[in-house]
Amino acid sequence: MTEFYKEITPNGYGIAIKKKSTLFSEQSEFQKVEIIESDSTLGKFLTLDDLMMCTEGDEFYYHEMISHIPMMHHKSPKSVLVIGGGDGGTVREVLKHKTVEKVVLCEIDGMVIDACKKYLPSMACELDNPKVEIKVEDAIEFIKDKTNEYDVVLIDSTGSTVSEQNAQSTHPAQQLTNIFYMNVKIEQSWKEQLALEFDKEYFKSLTDFVRQEYQSTTVYPPGSYIFNAFEHCPFDKVKVVILGHCSN
Repeated sequence: MTEFYKEITPNGYGIAIKKKSTLFSEQSEFQKVEIIESDSTLGKFLTLDDLMMCTEGDEFYYHEMISHIPMMHHKSPKSVLVIGGGDGGTVREVLKHKTVEKVVLCEIDGMVIDACKKYLPSMACELDNPKVEIKVEDAIEFIKDKTNEYDVVLIDSTGSTVSEQNAQSTHPAQQLTNIFYMNVKIEQSWKEQLALEFDKEYFKSLTDFVRQEYQSTTVYPPGSYIFNAFEHCPFDKVKVVILGHCSN
């Protein structure tokens, strides 16, 4: 019998991918981590708590968008912080910018990093780069004592379901609250760029202008992502740019 990976939205529609085998499946301290080999042109893919994260076949749509747009808003980014993104795709794209001297990856779940290094090397290929420093810890705590250390901050977390109401959840994707984002802004001292994942309405309280980029994607059930760009002043006098993404 043919087996499929299925992800159905609350609205009753979703995706199905023909499975060949499950290469990795373990429960970490935080979430269920699986890497599945598909019988499709999408190749292998990563899921967390049975939700699609990325596939070999189309991950570049997401990783290029979340990385290059904010990176190119900085004249000469040298130090970059990536929060989440344990699959390594965002780090890979960041290192394509020749000015980058250091990338810090802060990922709360080390199992994601280890599994992707072994089974998804096309994404995790730069995680052993000497320019990369990996911190397996809680980004909420990590960012608290940082001031002016990073030119660009990219938050590549799992999903866009965060709210103040579920901020007490132990799941890492549900602890990125208003206080956390304000700490990130303080770290930047209002002078450089940030990229944050969340919805447009939430960030209206943190910034002045909202710009949007749209991306079609194959494997996220809504079918498209919205990248929300936020700025505190016109681009010729940039203090802060926030580029986020959320399901449409």
